[in-house]
Amino acid sequence: MVFDICVIGGCGHVGLPLSIAFALKGKRVAIFDIDDAAVSKLRRGEMPFLEDGGEGALREALASGKLLIASGPEVISDSANLVLVMATPIDSHMSPSFQAIDDALKSYHHYLRDGQLLILRSTLYPGTSARIQRWLSECGLAIDVAVCPERIAQGRGLVEIFGLPQIVSAFSQSGKARARDLFSALSSQLVEMEPLEAELTKLFNNAWRYIKFAVANQFYTIATEAGANFDAIYHGLTYNYPRGADLPPPGLAGGPCLFKDTLQLAAFTNNQFMLGHAAMLVNEGLPHYLVSRLKNCGRNLSTATVGILGMAFKANVDDGRDSLSYKLKSLLEMEAAEVLCSDPYLREDGLVASEMLIEKSDIIVIAAPHSVYRDLDYRGKQVVDIWNIAGAGRCI
Repeated sequence: MVFDICVIGGCGHVGLPLSIAFALKGKRVAIFDIDDAAVSKLRRGEMPFLEDGGEGALREALASGKLLIASGPEVISDSANLVLVMATPIDSHMSPSFQAIDDALKSYHHYLRDGQLLILRSTLYPGTSARIQRWLSECGLAIDVAVCPERIAQGRGLVEIFGLPQIVSAFSQSGKARARDLFSALSSQLVEMEPLEAELTKLFNNAWRYIKFAVANQFYTIATEAGANFDAIYHGLTYNYPRGADLPPPGLAGGPCLFKDTLQLAAFTNNQFMLGHAAMLVNEGLPHYLVSRLKNCGRNLSTATVGILGMAFKANVDDGRDSLSYKLKSLLEMEAAEVLCSDPYLREDGLVASEMLIEKSDIIVIAAPHSVYRDLDYRGKQVVDIWNIAGAGRCI
């Protein structure tokens, strides 16, 4: 085989840091992706998204000759190990969908070869790996399937990937040994388990984080309704107290993973995941709560211009997927005279510069805690800052 690894879908937030990391460790890596714009950027040594240390690492990997940006799927046949970066998304009925994975496997079926190892890296509905292993067997292909889920925070993949333990699982001992050999190049800490356990580990991690955000948001609304200073309470809960230290601050908990993966667990348990459902109600209800508080504070929104700072789903990323900022925008558009939106990292129609937003807005909502918002001059405007990024408190 020409390549040690081919990362299918390797231009995204999961696949690209992994591809670069393996190349930097001396593996011969090929990236195959159908995103032509991202492929063009990579060939110029440019990252298609924000990633700490990404551009320098990408150029180093390309210069080493260990990283190839492929022009077609033929490279799949030339690789000993395949990493499929494709999750099970949620469809319009809020149920897991296997269509994208099925379509990809069928499209590239003729490039698969006996003896390859297929590693599933993205978040999967429990049992997806077994389904894929059965499909390969039915196709007469002797390919081992491994489940080695990613665990990085978006934007910090190359910072974290070498320090985090790597989960390794497969349906055969030989497959597990091969996965162990590959991922030991990234970390000396390997956690071995069965494929179903690996799938659930990833979902449990994301659902647990989503639930913790819901707890913080529920506490925030309780304190705010009681007229208490949540910042004082949060300091008391977390300051030098280990049993409270893991409580995150409140904020809009959106993004392409946490909500989706909580829904996947709900589907897997026949809608008996009560904690997950409760967390969804709290987190998805927070934009409604913010608008309600603004209305109840005596402000006539119908004559006000409201500005939303930060449309990305979290701080300092250029990704607006499933961001609750857009839900907040829709709710405010039903109440306010005008709604302006700004984000320094997103490139989309309709966004304005933060300075213009501050100048024209009567009320400013900081929806994503980008670090650049700490130093803005808000000109004495009313600021709704649930993150307390501006340092003036979270009270509304």
